Amino acid sequence: MSHKGRMHSLETFGTVDGPGIRFVLFMQGCLMKCQYCHNPDTWNFDGGKEVTVEEVLSEIQPYLNYYRSSGGGLTISGGEPTLQAAFVAEVFREVKARWGLHTTLDSNGFNNADKLQYLMDVTDLVLLDIKHIDNDKHKVLTGVSNEQTLRTAKWLSDHGKKMWIRHVFVPGIHDDENNLRDLGKFIGTLNGVEKFEILPYHQMGIYKWKELGREYPLEGVDSPTDEQVQRAYRLIEEGRNMQMA
Repeated sequence: MSHKGRMHSLETFGTVDGPGIRFVLFMQGCLMKCQYCHNPDTWNFDGGKEVTVEEVLSEIQPYLNYYRSSGGGLTISGGEPTLQAAFVAEVFREVKARWGLHTTLDSNGFNNADKLQYLMDVTDLVLLDIKHIDNDKHKVLTGVSNEQTLRTAKWLSDHGKKMWIRHVFVPGIHDDENNLRDLGKFIGTLNGVEKFEILPYHQMGIYKWKELGREYPLEGVDSPTDEQVQRAYRLIEEGRNMQMA
């Protein structure tokens, strides 16, 4: 095995990043600079710990029974895992060949999917994070355009890949009803979307910004209420139904 990767951290009993109980590997490096990021320490490509494929597999092996019995598997997240696509693909190939594990890729879609066919071939599910449907607001929120993410979504749709679409909801940033309907309309154009999830914004990563000496952009912004989240679900579903009608 030839590839090494830079790992930020790992979780052995993940329950939210794909079906079942999962081993979750968080990779180092990200090109988006999301204002609400709870792991800004993943942005730096030189951070984390260098690991081999075998070292990752040795971490997974003791818990295989839990993953298999729950219908779970391996999720690789970040940071942005496609920035280390060759390493991620090798890990996915090995867990499939050795143990038949389900593989999930948690990505922001800011990549060239055409060049990642070899990774997608060994990926069973993509958790695609759409940060904002409005391009100008996306640039403010993340520092980059959303065009590549939306192209990745269409590529996954066109190539028969299964997706869970995820959307972090920040009050004051994501509550415009036209934007929410537009997000629903876009999702309505996609094939293979098995689930849509709103992830309510939280403040748990603020201390990391302070540790890194960074000013936290969303200081004073509260988490959304249940009513705000349900309203967003309703408007997104309205847009999706309009598109599919």
